[in-house]
Amino acid sequence: MITETLKSAINNNWPMFFIFTTVIITIRLVYLIVHRDKFVLYKELFMLIFLIYAMLLFYVVTFQDVNYGTNNFIPFKEIFRYELGSKLFIKNILGNIILFIPFGVFVSYILKTRKPIFIMIISLITSSIIEYTQLKIGRTFDIDDIILNIVGGFLGYLIYLIFDVISTHLPSFFRTDTFKNILTIIIVIILILLYTNYSFWGILK
Repeated sequence: MITETLKSAINNNWPMFFIFTTVIITIRLVYLIVHRDKFVLYKELFMLIFLIYAMLLFYVVTFQDVNYGTNNFIPFKEIFRYELGSKLFIKNILGNIILFIPFGVFVSYILKTRKPIFIMIISLITSSIIEYTQLKIGRTFDIDDIILNIVGGFLGYLIYLIFDVISTHLPSFFRTDTFKNILTIIIVIILILLYTNYSFWGILK
């Protein structure tokens, strides 16, 4: 179900993604040339993925699966309404958590902080803005979504923290930009092969 939502978002918005990423990449490359800054592949790709994620998030929370239910301002009211393991539980509970896990990872990486309070505050502000916007465009406001999004942001922070701690104990070569760039290229190639030759979306279902 989560995979179907992601696939739908990509299929419905690929022209925007293509144009946007092309423009951003062009501007960024020109900037690096003009200012003679160092090009670090994994850093540039990471930030580009963050921008694409932000666009996907915008689509999912504003256009995907419009809900004309009632607003919920009572904490945990909707969370405990769904049966554990049901489709609605996966979609509304796990979905809202998973949706913000990448957000927690990206923000933690950008801020380079090990203090979770900052990630949780930013997740709170972002999620609150999303819920307020949904309320204004005819969808519903749900305070439980904000709670679940904060949980997702915190889990993303924990993932970042784990990798950050591990990286500090690795040999010096594995912490260099060269190794990270090589690893990035390998991951990208694997993902392309999976998508083109082995029905990537089929594997995820």
